Amino acid sequence: MATAAPTRQQVRVCIGNAGLPLGSLVYVRHGRREHCAFAYNDTWLASSGRFNVSADLQLTPGHQPHKAASPHDSVFHGAIADTAPDAWGRRVIARDHAKRRRTDPKLPPLTELDQLLAVDDFSRVGALRLCDPDGTWHRTVPEGRRTTPPLIELEHIYRASRAVERGEETAEDLRYLQGKGTSLGGMRPKCTIMDEDGRLAIGKFPSVNDTRSVTRGEVLALTLAQQAGIDAAPARIVTLAEIPVAVIRRFDRDSDDGRIPYQSAASLLQASREEDRSYTEIADAIRSCGHTPTRDLRQLWRRLVFNLLITNVDDHLQNHGFLHVEHGLWRLAPTFDINPFPDKERESKTWLSEVDGPITDIHMLLTRAPYFALNTEQALAVLSEVYAAIVNWREVALGKEVGLNALELDDFAAAFEHAQMDATAALLGR
Repeated sequence: MATAAPTRQQVRVCIGNAGLPLGSLVYVRHGRREHCAFAYNDTWLASSGRFNVSADLQLTPGHQPHKAASPHDSVFHGAIADTAPDAWGRRVIARDHAKRRRTDPKLPPLTELDQLLAVDDFSRVGALRLCDPDGTWHRTVPEGRRTTPPLIELEHIYRASRAVERGEETAEDLRYLQGKGTSLGGMRPKCTIMDEDGRLAIGKFPSVNDTRSVTRGEVLALTLAQQAGIDAAPARIVTLAEIPVAVIRRFDRDSDDGRIPYQSAASLLQASREEDRSYTEIADAIRSCGHTPTRDLRQLWRRLVFNLLITNVDDHLQNHGFLHVEHGLWRLAPTFDINPFPDKERESKTWLSEVDGPITDIHMLLTRAPYFALNTEQALAVLSEVYAAIVNWREVALGKEVGLNALELDDFAAAFEHAQMDATAALLGR
């Protein structure tokens, strides 16, 4: 049987609310093989405000090819891949496509480019925007209107998401959810929404598989993080007929709703999902392209301490991000997607260093503190602040901002009350 001819599609890539021309993305599929190439626009390269939007690109003319390093990696360059749907968004897109193929068997299979273009332009993460050669933004509606729903539609979104989880979704449910996903997260049901003040936010819903109040747990973690001196995405609980939904503010928009360029730590390190990478490598990247490297190095170490002490072990590189400041210099994005995991071993997904391996105890972190621009006295001061915030977790959990009840505290206790908290107390003489 003859092999089908390659398919080739071209997409214009622009940046910011103004949609300044950035470059051209060429996607090629030949059978099951997919790859792409990106070329910066000459006007961008000549601009005084130019910078490299993705660490795996060079600020040079001509097409720069990219293909997936493994079956689990993206066919797109890092910062472009960062705008693609997360696992939940892909699930919605795939369900919708499968339903449409039942009535139209000739509909071709989904491609990675289809997934990338299925995200709503208004809410696409970061500042990159995709459009057809004729200038039509992908996943948008006429006259500049948006499809991102307001907060008052949370119940509608929740019901549709619940139906998808149960495999009972209708075509209407899928149409409603299409394009409203986010790149910032994993398999859990969620949706980009407009908050009451008109700012972009993420609504995260309970899953049918939850055995504890995961949404309240995430808001608890983000609240404690702020109290521990960590720059964390603002979060609160909104209840829908006693259903707790976590509403988390998006950090890739400024006060004027302008789009801020974003790269995940995975993109910055050009890391494959099949590689074990380390926080010392992130620290090296901060030294290389950080806008305020010393501040970010110390902030990163503070987050490592916090993650260990609340048992946040889902700390893969996609859950760390960077925002562009100016002239190709980046800063740590606010921390997000942090959760206490009382039922998991206290071992980080991202290693501390190639020598140390995963983070498992507080002494490892203290030993490596100088790599993060902290001497022993400074490290102990940070440790004291983080410990002081976490030790009061029960009081915060019962507060109105989080809203756990006394019986639910036992569901989370193992994440906050453990040998590493005891070891920290001993180090601090508490």
